[in-house]
Amino acid sequence: MLLNIKNYIRKPETMELISYAVFPDDRSIEQAIQQYEANDAWQLYGFEDGELLVGLIGFEKMDDTLLIRHISVIPENRGLGYGRGMILEVLTQEKPVRVVAETDEEAVDFYRSIGFEVHSLGELFPGVERFRCVYEAEEDEE
Repeated sequence: MLLNIKNYIRKPETMELISYAVFPDDRSIEQAIQQYEANDAWQLYGFEDGELLVGLIGFEKMDDTLLIRHISVIPENRGLGYGRGMILEVLTQEKPVRVVAETDEEAVDFYRSIGFEVHSLGELFPGVERFRCVYEAEEDEE
């Protein structure tokens, strides 16, 4: 189950998960934290398994589009479906028409494996190819 953890963003376990979603240096982690603190539209949810915070997803909803800002799972729990589960819960909760994420080569197969269309953005940083991943949510049939 997803829990709103925005008010707990400076707790060590939350900061650790953010570090997995950004360049893992103090400056990048602090910039991400400040974005959540400064923007009411930026939401941050954690996924707990028992008492353990195993993942987080941060997003911004803009009209009918949900933009994933950060998603991460602790290393020992990767590949167990937590990332996919967090995205599915956010889809159910927020009901966007589309979900968009920008990522690197390391994570692009994760998005592709759960139905996102993947488009290369080229090298936005020297030697680092970036990708735009888009998922068009299906409308409920009545």
